[in-house]
Amino acid sequence: MSEASVDNSRRNWLITSCAVGGAGAAAVAVPFVSSFAPSERAKAAGASVEVDISDIAPGQKVTVEWRGKPVWILRRTPEQVASLAKTEGDVVDPKSERKAYPTPAYAQNQHRSIKPEYFVGIGICTHLGCSPGDKLTAGPQPSLPDNWQGGFLCACHGSTFDVAGRVFKNKPAPDNLEVPPHMYLSDTKLLIGEDKKA
Repeated sequence: MSEASVDNSRRNWLITSCAVGGAGAAAVAVPFVSSFAPSERAKAAGASVEVDISDIAPGQKVTVEWRGKPVWILRRTPEQVASLAKTEGDVVDPKSERKAYPTPAYAQNQHRSIKPEYFVGIGICTHLGCSPGDKLTAGPQPSLPDNWQGGFLCACHGSTFDVAGRVFKNKPAPDNLEVPPHMYLSDTKLLIGEDKKA
């Protein structure tokens, strides 16, 4: 047996081994790589949520879930909208200009919303992630100032927010409640999770 035939035999075995090994690696890699694609459940969790707001009465708040977070939709009364001018000097960031929780441009105003009548905000305190409770009635109440105009109280550490989700000064929460991307599909339909038509 010549030296050349031995080298050819080794080369054939090497090529065959590499080919089988490569095929095995590809067979293992395909399911592994495809596991990086989001599941149907994950896609649904990140999907936009359409809400019928036609039955929300003035002064009423409803909660829907978007991306696992509670989203509040508060239909403010004319008195609640007017109260925002009264709380303007008492809140940390009246025009929502801070960047820690970026506010969409259409909500960087006194009422923090597209329509003054409706507030759409994520009901999670910016301090430690608790969910503030409703304190929508104006006037003196336990744990609230005597000139309370209505809003939300995070009972965990005492942070207070007005009916636009703006945090009051000297409270543990560093920022206003987050405003999610949203838009109106009609006068009675609200879409949470998108703010531009594709």
